Amino acid sequence: MTAHHSEGDRPLVLGPEDLPLVEKIPLAERDLPASTYDLISRTAAAHPDAPALHLLGENGRHWSEPDTWSYADLLRNVHRMAHALTAAGLRPGGTSALLLPSTGMTYAALLAAQAIGVANPVNPMLSEEHIADILTLTKAEVLVTVPALAEKARSVADRVGDRMVLLVIGADDQGHPDDALPTGRRPHPGDIAAYFHTGGTTGTPKVAPHTHAMEVYMAWALGSTGGFLGDAVPLAGLPLFHVNAVHVTGLAPFMHGRPVVSLGPLGYRDRTLMPDFWRIVERFRVTSFSAVPTVYAMLPPIPGDADLSSLRAGAVGAAPLPSRVRSGFESAAKVPMLEGYGLTEATCATTATPAFAPRPGSVGMRLPYQHVKAVRVDADDRPAGDCEPGEVGVLAVGGPSVFPGYLGPNGPDPSGKVFDGWLLTGDLGRVDDDGYVYLTGRAKDLIIRGGHNIDPRPVEESLLAHPLVTGAAVIGRPDPHSGEIPVAYVTTAATITEGDLLAWARDHAPEPAAAPKAVHVIDELPVTTVGKPYKPALLADSVRRLVLAEMANHNVAGTVEVALRDGHPFAEIHTGEGDLEGLSAALDRYPFSHRLERS
Repeated sequence: MTAHHSEGDRPLVLGPEDLPLVEKIPLAERDLPASTYDLISRTAAAHPDAPALHLLGENGRHWSEPDTWSYADLLRNVHRMAHALTAAGLRPGGTSALLLPSTGMTYAALLAAQAIGVANPVNPMLSEEHIADILTLTKAEVLVTVPALAEKARSVADRVGDRMVLLVIGADDQGHPDDALPTGRRPHPGDIAAYFHTGGTTGTPKVAPHTHAMEVYMAWALGSTGGFLGDAVPLAGLPLFHVNAVHVTGLAPFMHGRPVVSLGPLGYRDRTLMPDFWRIVERFRVTSFSAVPTVYAMLPPIPGDADLSSLRAGAVGAAPLPSRVRSGFESAAKVPMLEGYGLTEATCATTATPAFAPRPGSVGMRLPYQHVKAVRVDADDRPAGDCEPGEVGVLAVGGPSVFPGYLGPNGPDPSGKVFDGWLLTGDLGRVDDDGYVYLTGRAKDLIIRGGHNIDPRPVEESLLAHPLVTGAAVIGRPDPHSGEIPVAYVTTAATITEGDLLAWARDHAPEPAAAPKAVHVIDELPVTTVGKPYKPALLADSVRRLVLAEMANHNVAGTVEVALRDGHPFAEIHTGEGDLEGLSAALDRYPFSHRLERS
């Protein structure tokens, strides 16, 4: 297929040959909305009565009786929220922090905050101290929350100081005008629309600014992949402080006038909804959903009489994907699981896998007008030349999705991250001759536990606070449920049990999810030539220990050697007698490769 295939005036990129055809028209000539408010206003004008949101699980209602908002309803609620923010003291251009569950009013609050100034959605699961650090950095003027989170929000506001105003909203805030924005100011493409925190749930906050131009481009570009064609109905289950939820199941379908099925305040974590997941897909004719591997691993069995003929694909990203999870989903649902790649610093998505042209092992090809290449870097982590096709390097992204730099005290600062318009991602990968991208590892050390980013440094610091610990390194060990879990390696000045260290780690970890699941005491930490802990060696050791434990569980004796291939663990196992079939099945659950040979 080529770009001559389109829906209305929307070009479609269904294979690599379509990109140059689409890009013959400069992006500036595509008459994109000037802002996210302009985006939702255009759709509401064109399709006022079309459903925008099917809100499940709100106000105690059963999922089969959703609260449905039309696009006109959504715009009215945006106006109401904008008036509420202004009445609370938000100035034009000011920042609204959003400490909210994933509800219809959260969608409205995001768009309203961007229409007046800057939206700063925040993960409610973060510690009060960490949230306060984020809000101090973003200079938030208003903190929006709901009654269930009001106590935590008040504590955060007290930490931030007198300038913070707390706005507690109900499920349906009807007390404000709904026909227009409260000010005559309209956002411009280059204005900052949102601040998204990134880089982990602990440690020094990193905040990525997004302009209106970045967010509108992303909504348009995601639509060009064909995901919002015709009768498309995406399902939303990820939290609205995450760029995937805001763009893939928010701005992109909104731009194209499609309805979104929202799983409600808890999303995929709602244990009352998830047993009926496939019935929800059937009832609302869902065509796609995006989730992390943990969610796919937890999906209930598909009922034999369920009609899933509407479903086109499942999208996945954010964490290592066990091959068994992929094959299990694809064989049961009869649709492909499409991998993509993206990062908050590049708005959301950087690559997408075309449904009609997938390539095994690849995370897809670049979106229109974006560019992706692998580069060599020097000792200072600066670009030092482009890689050849197929050569592994640090992935760099250029184009309209690239952020202006992390937020600093005086605004966005691109230094150390963006070089001549190219964002160094910190991820290792290669790009083939056709432009398909393959990830081979992470240069950065973040542990991704079920899509939950954990910075290992604060965990290491908490271990080093123990009087007997002399060295500490925390890595992400492969896990069949969460993709990765934190595991610590330490050196000590005197004898101490691993159990005592594990208890210390639990008590002093910055958050429960960051607490190591195991602590290994070793004689010395492997280090690089510049004295930094060499974590690939620790990753290999953690996999070796894991495999040996599984062998013991299945009464299998033998030897294990683990090497890293393209950054991924590969376990070579030589065994004697025992339950080899059970062992192989157990190891298949993990997101690493292995080879089992009988000695």
